[in-house]
Amino acid sequence: MKIVLFGKTGQLGWELQHMLPNLGETISFGHEELDVSNLQLIKNTLETIQPNIVINASAYTDVDQAETQIDLAMQINAAAPGVMAETARKIDAIFIHYSTDYVFDGKSNTPYKENDPTNPLNIYGKSKLMGERNVQQTGDAYLILRTSWVYGKRGNNFVNKVLEWSHKNKIMKVVNDQISNPTWVHMLAKYTGNILNKKDPNLFEKVREKHGVYHLAGIGHTSRYEWAKQIIAHDPNKSEQVVETIIPVTSEEFPTKAIRPLFSALDTTKLLNAFHLTIPSWEESLQLAMKK
Repeated sequence: MKIVLFGKTGQLGWELQHMLPNLGETISFGHEELDVSNLQLIKNTLETIQPNIVINASAYTDVDQAETQIDLAMQINAAAPGVMAETARKIDAIFIHYSTDYVFDGKSNTPYKENDPTNPLNIYGKSKLMGERNVQQTGDAYLILRTSWVYGKRGNNFVNKVLEWSHKNKIMKVVNDQISNPTWVHMLAKYTGNILNKKDPNLFEKVREKHGVYHLAGIGHTSRYEWAKQIIAHDPNKSEQVVETIIPVTSEEFPTKAIRPLFSALDTTKLLNAFHLTIPSWEESLQLAMKK
């Protein structure tokens, strides 16, 4: 089995790059090797390599910067996935694409299911939703995996920021009105691999049969405030902490260029049933991540 991975240098791409060789020959591209805003280059590359599986872990992820770099965000998050899906269909390859909880407006009070109405509040969310639609219109054996609040020990994410803040500040303020599923990037990569079972001779047909949108995220949801408290509680370097007080505040006290949905928790039932998976709670995953 031959696999092409786009976005190898991001949080998720880094994890996938280390896991995918267990499934088959893996050819990975980062931005330096292949600019995913170059649609013709994507098409030519896939047609030349002729992989069995194409995985897109690349994305324009700077939510605030996307408000001003609209064209680039749309090219990378919307147009590129469509070309990948279309080319994958032409060469009979499975296509895996990742999306976001930010396709929702956060006005629900129960975790979102895959078929709930979308209504993104910012350009990043709009670009990712357009990417989903482009994949759905042109793809064949594809899975769109929506996830949320992704973190790992590498990269610019909430866990690393909280650890950094707790080692520098006696008082921390964290928003308590943004709620979703913290998702350990290692778990996200692992369960992608579980879905792509290399021992299944009918994998292409099964993905084609089950194609569509699925939610893959940590089980359960919480606020950023409660998440921050758990991060600090499981800090492997507690001796370096100086934080004494964590104060819950509203999002209004931390205005950002892009509006965030307040409640964007994802319901993962559809994925668990379709692929017979058991995903750990976000608390269990966090504890494992902090020990890794």
